[in-house]
Amino acid sequence: MTWHAVLASLPLMALLGFATYFQTVTGFGLGMIVLGGASGFGLAPVASVAILVSLVTLVNSALALPGTWHHIDWRAVRAATLGILPSVVVGVLLFDYLNGAASNVLHLLLGAVILYGGIGSALRPAPKPERASDMGFFFSGIFGGLLSGMFGISGPPLIFYFYRQPLTLVQIRCALILLFAVTALVRTAYSAAAGQLSPAMWWQAAAALPVVTFATLFARRHPPPLSGTTTRRLAFLTLILLGVHLMASAVLEMV
Repeated sequence: MTWHAVLASLPLMALLGFATYFQTVTGFGLGMIVLGGASGFGLAPVASVAILVSLVTLVNSALALPGTWHHIDWRAVRAATLGILPSVVVGVLLFDYLNGAASNVLHLLLGAVILYGGIGSALRPAPKPERASDMGFFFSGIFGGLLSGMFGISGPPLIFYFYRQPLTLVQIRCALILLFAVTALVRTAYSAAAGQLSPAMWWQAAAALPVVTFATLFARRHPPPLSGTTTRRLAFLTLILLGVHLMASAVLEMV
């Protein structure tokens, strides 16, 4: 990797660092923030960033989860995983079709996903009084897997569903991080089998490794001084703005 390439990747690395820190604290956000920022500001192609997000998600999960396994609701995670496994591949195939046939439609869809995620999270209703059935977690996994395969963003369906359950914030955060690791692992394995992991992609992932490692460990040891509610609202506002920007750009290009 040349010095020019290193300098060109600095904005993306900074975005990765911020998104990793946020996900370690809240349990979600890495994929939505990185994909939205990279696409909206033209930092890198959506396809390559989606693969990079999967790789760094695995690193983040490996560093964030040790010592927290007893907090995980394994029944919910198993049900969601059963939905994730087949739907990720379907999402990747759909992404490949859209990326070649209509890139503007792809950006419009991505913007809609991020906007929906931001607004839905900001208006998140109070938790249900009773835990949902396994079938509900299964369907949240299906929709999360589809988004993961298409954009590397499995967050919105899983976030919405888990945050509506009568679980503690620690349980929700740990379950989401683990599920994002599952979707990232499936997507990375498929990309490798399809020959999509080029040497340049591995170099980019290697460059991101120290950034992701530092951000994850720093977040575990130094959570933000802001309250959890305030931090989430700031992030949701950022996602809403990114989603609007992406959708507006795509519509202008189509017009």
